[in-house]
Amino acid sequence: MTTELTADRATHFARIALGHVRREYPHKADHVMTGDSDAYIPRAVHPIFYGSFDWHSCVHGYWLLARVRRLFPDLAEAQAIDALFAGAFTPAKVEAERAYLDRPSTRGFERPYGWAWLLMLATELKLANSPHEATLRPLADAFVRRFHDFLPLLTYPVRAGTHANTAFALVLAAQFADVAGDTALHKLLVNRARGWFGRDRDAQAWEPSGDDFLSPVLMEASAMAALLPADEFRAWFAHFLPRIASREPATIFTPATVSDRSDGKIAHLDGLNLSRAWAFRAIASAIDTPGVQAILRDAADRHLDAALGEVAGDYMGEHWLASFALLAFTG
Repeated sequence: MTTELTADRATHFARIALGHVRREYPHKADHVMTGDSDAYIPRAVHPIFYGSFDWHSCVHGYWLLARVRRLFPDLAEAQAIDALFAGAFTPAKVEAERAYLDRPSTRGFERPYGWAWLLMLATELKLANSPHEATLRPLADAFVRRFHDFLPLLTYPVRAGTHANTAFALVLAAQFADVAGDTALHKLLVNRARGWFGRDRDAQAWEPSGDDFLSPVLMEASAMAALLPADEFRAWFAHFLPRIASREPATIFTPATVSDRSDGKIAHLDGLNLSRAWAFRAIASAIDTPGVQAILRDAADRHLDAALGEVAGDYMGEHWLASFALLAFTG
């Protein structure tokens, strides 16, 4: 298996995302209704991110398109991506998405998973020097404020292997802070990561759970790798996973089995294999022990191989898995 992103594979991912970011139904809403006037029609409420089954998947579908457009400027789908973005990222539509956050019932809307993915999209547009980055900025700024408001209130991190996972959000938000030069956000993320995870030792890795798409252990290590100085991370990691050279805990080295890809929750486990591949690669890049690096990169390849063929097929996986495959390839 080729473990690098090729133009053919990028084309495949782009076609998948173009096929669902404007597919309005089926749709799963994160929407609180306080009366009849709050009736929900996806396109009316979210004029940009109404497709892809749910708001956050639509956001990272756009991120996928922005990233492959930047990495492969001669992609056959470039013109279709440009036309999509021109129609989507208008000041009026961005303001409608931002104004939705003013509703009293939206304090927890997409927290923190969707917040972090919106910042990843903003990051990608900035890296591409896209004019759409400035248009999207008011929405990105709104989610940065939400991180500043929420993280100090979060006494304990959420360690679940699903959308609420705190460490995953830190990894994505850290990329935004680095690219945007947002030192205040970066400082907040570092301080909270140290406070939540700095004393963790000898992770047992009782995973996966039945609908995980994130590894709690590897996401925590990825967050610390992204946020700590290199020497501090390496010292922390040596205590956090002290038996990694022996491929222990074995649970994180064993790709997950997916029994029913038409079940949206069980299909999460394909995402777990892809996100583990991404995390293994990120951690390997942050340590300086060649033997351990080789073990981690081998684990990444095996997890990627287990899931890469499943990014298209049943819509329960197809509406989001390609984004996680692209993370595994490009970090």
